[in-house]
Amino acid sequence: MVSQLKVTGFSNAPQGAIARHPLLQTVEGTVQVFTAVHRSFFTNVMVQALRIADQGKAVLVVQFLKGGMHQGPDHPMQLGQNLDWVRCAMPSCIHGPDVTATEQQAVQDLWRHTQQLVSKGRYGLVVLDELSLAVNYQLIPTQEVIDLVQQRPPQVDVILTGPEMPEAILGIADQVTEFRRQFLP
Repeated sequence: MVSQLKVTGFSNAPQGAIARHPLLQTVEGTVQVFTAVHRSFFTNVMVQALRIADQGKAVLVVQFLKGGMHQGPDHPMQLGQNLDWVRCAMPSCIHGPDVTATEQQAVQDLWRHTQQLVSKGRYGLVVLDELSLAVNYQLIPTQEVIDLVQQRPPQVDVILTGPEMPEAILGIADQVTEFRRQFLP
C-alpha cells in the first residue's frame, strides 16, 4: 500500500509544479561576529563549532594568522567526522602587521582555498578566525570578505572573529558579540 499526501495552498508555484511546505525550505544561515580587544576568546567560538559538529553538521575552522602545525590548504586537520581545521602553510604565527612575503602568500593561498570551499556549500558552519586582523594587516581585502559572506550558499552559517572588526563587515552581520573583561575592585 502506498499513501500520498496532496498538499494545497502552500505555494504560488505554477500549475503542475511540486508544492513544498514552507517549513521544509532551507533555513538561511546567519553571519555572527565575535570581537574583543584581546585575542583570547577563540575557546568560546571553538566550543560552538565542536557542538555543531557533534550534532552532525560539517564545520570548517580557518585560522588565518596561525601556522606551525604543518598544515595549509593541502593538509587540513580533522577532528572527528564533521570538523575540518586548517591553518596557513607557514612555520610560525603572525603576531603583528609586519608580515614577510612568504607569510603574506600563505595567508592569500589559504584565503583563496577558503573562498572555494565556502562556495561549494559542503560546510554548514564556517569559522574564519582572526579575520579582522588579516583584513587590518591588509592581507585580505575587506570587499572580498563582504563578497564571500553575501555570495555564500544560503544555508551556510559564518562566524568571523578578531579584534577591531571593520565597520563594513559589522554592517553585514546578523549578530555581533563583543567580549569584554570586567575587573572588579
